[in-house]
Amino acid sequence: MTNLPSEPLFTGPGLNRADALRADETALRELANSAAARQLKWQEDLPELARDGRLSWDIPSNPELFLGFDGEAPRFSAIEPVAAEARTAFPLMAILHAEDAPLFAAALSLSRWHGRHGFCASCGHSTEIVRGGWSRRCPSCTAEHFPRVDPVVIMLVEHDERLLLGRQPHYPPGRYSALAGFVEVGENIEAAVARELFEEAGIRARNIRYVASQPWPFPSSLMLGCHAEAENDELTIDRAELDDARWFTREEVAAALAENSEGPFQPPPKAAIARTLLERWLAA
Repeated sequence: MTNLPSEPLFTGPGLNRADALRADETALRELANSAAARQLKWQEDLPELARDGRLSWDIPSNPELFLGFDGEAPRFSAIEPVAAEARTAFPLMAILHAEDAPLFAAALSLSRWHGRHGFCASCGHSTEIVRGGWSRRCPSCTAEHFPRVDPVVIMLVEHDERLLLGRQPHYPPGRYSALAGFVEVGENIEAAVARELFEEAGIRARNIRYVASQPWPFPSSLMLGCHAEAENDELTIDRAELDDARWFTREEVAAALAENSEGPFQPPPKAAIARTLLERWLAA
């Protein structure tokens, strides 16, 4: 492949997470009190962005979460209360600076995990923040709980140089995207791809391969982008999951992704890994 599109939004190293320091509470307090320390600013339950799309910072006042180091400068965050209806982050994603996107994703997922997991899943007792906010410990049964990550397969399936794309009920009019679904217990990535394609569209898949991944902090998914070949092109659509599914030619996909074009369908937004998969397929 040549001239491949850039990596999906939210990917990249972000800050130096300094795992070795997380268990040292004294060191973390000293870092929070240092002149170089900064705390992430929040606005309406989302990390606040400046006009240039960079994250906004302030002097630490409630440094509950240790995010890591930006060079030599320590970065912290408070735990933002989870709203009953969390504000959508999609408008921010249009301006979010790519360099800050991995930290945006980590801070948002971590804060929302704390807001929803204040009690021990083993005994029901309230838990305490430990390791700089990267886990919670139960003082009653000593169980330690870690932020969850939910793996999701998202895949392009190809047959005779056409791609199968579907639309979910909540999509805006005309949008088609890659099919996707959660990995279930006891499955590897390939098995999850094959199962989801058969369940949602009646397609038997082969030659399944991993392409790219993307953290998706809404609230805590890891999107596992894949490509597969279809053994057949006859569709049996699960209408409980999809409004529609169709095969699209390379020319139709190219027209949909063209700037300022009125193509045959509305493509997924640029921040989504489905868009990256489509762009890479065209560039292959």
